[in-house]
Amino acid sequence: MSLVMKRPVEQMDRPYARRWWALLVLCLSLLIIVMANTALTVAAPDMTKDLGLTSSDLQWVIDGYTVPYAALMLLLGAIGDKYSRRGALVLGLLVFGAGAVAGSLVDSSAGVITARAVMGVGAAMIMPATLSLLAATFPRAERAKAIVLWTATAGLAIAAGPLVAGALLEKHGWASTFLINVPIAALAIVGTLVLVPPSKAAHHDRIDYTGGLLSVVWIGSLVYMIIQGPHFGWGAEAITAAVVAGVGLVLFVVRELRHPRPVLDVRRFAHRGFAGANLAVALFFLAVFGAFYYLTQHLQFVLGYNPFETGVRMLPLAGAVFVGSALTGFLTPRLGMKVTVTAGMVGGTAALALLTRIETGSAYGDFVLPLVILGLAIGLALSPCTDAIMGAFPESELGVGGAVNDTSLELGGSLGIAILGSVLAGSYSSHLADAVGTKLPAGALDAAQDSVGAGLAVAQQVGVQAGPQQAQALVDAVNGAFSDAVAHTSLVGAVILGVGTVLVAVLLPRRGRAAEPQVAAEEEPEHALTGR
Repeated sequence: MSLVMKRPVEQMDRPYARRWWALLVLCLSLLIIVMANTALTVAAPDMTKDLGLTSSDLQWVIDGYTVPYAALMLLLGAIGDKYSRRGALVLGLLVFGAGAVAGSLVDSSAGVITARAVMGVGAAMIMPATLSLLAATFPRAERAKAIVLWTATAGLAIAAGPLVAGALLEKHGWASTFLINVPIAALAIVGTLVLVPPSKAAHHDRIDYTGGLLSVVWIGSLVYMIIQGPHFGWGAEAITAAVVAGVGLVLFVVRELRHPRPVLDVRRFAHRGFAGANLAVALFFLAVFGAFYYLTQHLQFVLGYNPFETGVRMLPLAGAVFVGSALTGFLTPRLGMKVTVTAGMVGGTAALALLTRIETGSAYGDFVLPLVILGLAIGLALSPCTDAIMGAFPESELGVGGAVNDTSLELGGSLGIAILGSVLAGSYSSHLADAVGTKLPAGALDAAQDSVGAGLAVAQQVGVQAGPQQAQALVDAVNGAFSDAVAHTSLVGAVILGVGTVLVAVLLPRRGRAAEPQVAAEEEPEHALTGR
């Protein structure tokens, strides 16, 4: 008897018996690609010191993963549909693992950025494959429950990344945060081959590679612009990326509207339920990634926790995601998707609003309630949205459906870090200048305004030159400025998510009202976006 699962799921006359074990493998694959980003936030200081990274280098170490990841998902999802979804997952895990090994061995900023980009390519294969294999393996009656667990895993990974990285950094160097991915990827490959049945579209026309390449161009350029403009200024590079993204998007839409077999039928976005679900996913991850970006800094720099302690203190968010996911599995069939998604977004807005109370004297206890509410909100809102997005696609396009969901997620996360990160930096710089005034030389003030970490480093230098009293005064000023910046940035995030909540509530259909895009008659989707 072969250990490798060879019977395609499409040829089974009953639900696959080991589908829940298969889901465990898919969730494990999802876990490492989300953790790859969140773990880096706590490894960044050690990496910066060891490799001598500039702020620009560090930004691209983080975002070198994001650009190929977001840009390639749609095209690679379509390729997986046509040839092999399981093959795409295995290949993605191999590429991801190879990039992780390379990242642990290099000793330069260019090498780490390149390794992260390779990992991003692998993630672009893995992410849509996990959702498409889930949808193909589970019967419609169980799919919502499976997606709840998939979404809960994503929430767990957000908090688990810093926890795992912090534990490793206590005894090992930053390279260990890359290497930890290798055995997990190897385990996922074995599990995929043994437990996940192969799957591909029963019938699939030629892939619209021109449309696919246009999607790579416009999404990649958009993400590059989102990163480049806010962090490095709106110079020629950012403006060029913006123009390329705009032109590429127009050409992509025109191409897909005219092509008889588009890689993505953009007409789906004219339907309120589909558009609302994607908007909700993007807005939620804008808020979550943006908040995660500044909360981890506050816990480490202002409250003084080490990386492991920071990870432990993010666990209430992960636990709340599981509770929220369990609640949505109970509430959505009874109340409808519109109610649970809107309630989740209201909860997310409330969590950010609570963070506006953060001030210089705030302790960790002031963060617990916002983290719990944010976790509950993620669990409530994201599972129904993901289920709705996947349900809008026929069997032959499940990989594309997964890519659309994940692209919305990734674009939202990139926007969150860019927008809220820029607000944070501007607010911190302004508050610090107000607090310090002319007490620091202009050069030292400019250096301290770069980031909270830089401000504390300047305070150390001041301590050597002027004594501990002056150093402590600057530390207090830096901490106060950053706390005020966190409160101000949270207010901006709450306003964005609040306005988005109203838009999503208007777009999502009432319970029982169809909002499913029409597809070819010979390839009807399994169900409509009815809000169930």
